[in-house]
Amino acid sequence: MRKFHKQQILEVIGSLHTIHRHCKDQLSRKAYSVVQNLLTDCQDAAIKIGELIEQLEGEGTEAVTRLEQYCERLYQVNLQIEEILPHKAYKYLEEILLKAENAVSHMPVRKEVVFMPYKASMWDSLESVYLAAREDEDCDAYVIPIPYYDKMSGDSLGELHYEGNEYPADIEITYYEDYNLEERRPDAIYIHNPYDRCNIVTCVPERYFCSNLKKHTDCLVYIPYFILDEIEPDNQAVIDNMKHFCFLPGTIWADKVIVQSEKMRQIYINEYIKAAKEMGLTGEHTDRKRLEQKILGLGSPKLDKVHNTRRESLDIPESWRKVIERPDGTWKKIIFYNTSIGALLKNEEKMLEKMKAVFQIFKYQQEEVVLLWRPHPLLENTINSMKPQMQEAYGKLVRAYREEGWGIYDDTADLDRAVVLSDAYYGDTSSVVQVYQETGKPVMIQNVEIV
Repeated sequence: MRKFHKQQILEVIGSLHTIHRHCKDQLSRKAYSVVQNLLTDCQDAAIKIGELIEQLEGEGTEAVTRLEQYCERLYQVNLQIEEILPHKAYKYLEEILLKAENAVSHMPVRKEVVFMPYKASMWDSLESVYLAAREDEDCDAYVIPIPYYDKMSGDSLGELHYEGNEYPADIEITYYEDYNLEERRPDAIYIHNPYDRCNIVTCVPERYFCSNLKKHTDCLVYIPYFILDEIEPDNQAVIDNMKHFCFLPGTIWADKVIVQSEKMRQIYINEYIKAAKEMGLTGEHTDRKRLEQKILGLGSPKLDKVHNTRRESLDIPESWRKVIERPDGTWKKIIFYNTSIGALLKNEEKMLEKMKAVFQIFKYQQEEVVLLWRPHPLLENTINSMKPQMQEAYGKLVRAYREEGWGIYDDTADLDRAVVLSDAYYGDTSSVVQVYQETGKPVMIQNVEIV
């Protein structure tokens, strides 16, 4: 039985206790017809409760047996309505109802936890939490990928995307239209998208905004999909570059926010309070003690995913193997080339020229080294939304790289495969760097000014 079902049942039983007291008072006044109507209401409520328990727990529970006995006593009181003493009727009904209430109170509770990612490539920020929930015998865990729109110019919404078919094979997916949040009311909902309508590239449907999800659960949990460079809590100059992450719909509406470290927790708390005060908010938004309970530095599941993934267990496409393997079966060195949204937006045409130069160098060295190019999953969407003048040039660059076939183009949802498979990282500064550093392999940051 779910916690909220038990609460609903106990609330109804509580109202039956109140009706019993009212019946006692009305019997003293000899208002027999009023009492009979009240007893009928009690019986109807008991029957509905019993049906719900059988629906949830099956037949043969002590609670249903007690409720059946309660209905029989209601019938007996009704038969003796004009003879039975008010206090005896009250005691007679209360005795068995208390036993039914006690039986319901001792019924075991199952948790229902829902994970609602939107980008499959960001699933690693939730996966280890889901796997732990799935192993809990007292928990039912559901992965429900939600759709998202492209954001167009003028803040209008473009094409709707759904990536539910891009998750690992061992992750059971529930289609979002097959799960009724309002009716199921899960005990906890985990999300990695904190933006609601604040993102300039994508937007989930409004019914999945943090403010709306919060209405249908007792615990909304936000875990960032990214990992940042570790920052000292007194380094305000660096904090100013990331503080916008600390006060978003996800951090505002969530009951719990899980960040990568204790230092980052302190930064989130400090910057949250500053932003809240700037907006004129008070109460819970500026209560440091409450925020210290809400924002927790427990680490990022993204790192769990990297640590738990082994190269020998990777599913490597045959088209990749053809590029990686030499004729004698040995492997070439693999360089993970990461291009970020920020670098392209900042440098525009200069960045495209840099990428062309990188491709030429690695094409020349293709007998010894393989370039595994993995652009940010939203890079193309960002160009379409914010830099439409670059669409043609960027699209031409991608097509040429893929058609020549000397390197690997990775547009899959599986970031961790690229991290574990490769021998070194080269590319832009991004949250991927922090993940990659966990492997202990070399990390090289590209300089767009050097072509």
